[in-house]
Amino acid sequence: MIKVFLHKTFSITIACLVLLSTLSFTVEKHYCGDNLIDVAIFSKVDSCILDMDSEALVALEKKHCCKDEIHIVKGQDKLKKTSLEDLEFHQQVFLSAFVHSYFNLFQGLPELVIPYKNYTPPNLIADIQVLDQVFII
Repeated sequence: MIKVFLHKTFSITIACLVLLSTLSFTVEKHYCGDNLIDVAIFSKVDSCILDMDSEALVALEKKHCCKDEIHIVKGQDKLKKTSLEDLEFHQQVFLSAFVHSYFNLFQGLPELVIPYKNYTPPNLIADIQVLDQVFII
């Protein structure tokens, strides 16, 4: 029971590790002056320009007080994918023999057949060898 639980936990952990190591995303931040206006991770960042009228927009463009910061977090994109054909012949033979013997190792054993399981010996009333005094020498 605990072996199965540990196996599943380890498998899920490795799958999440591979997923997180290959994930890449961009964090965008929009500042107006020194104030942080918006932060976006998977979408475009909203700017403060949309809320202003055209005169303020022209004045703001001349001042250049707004700025955007973009932080890119790159994931791993070079995963090595191998197949059985990439291995050498002696490695393929070893791997196939190992897998075959491993799966056959845990097969259930056939039931042990005891031919005289329900046989009960007759009751001995007297030991005949002692009564007749016949001994094997």
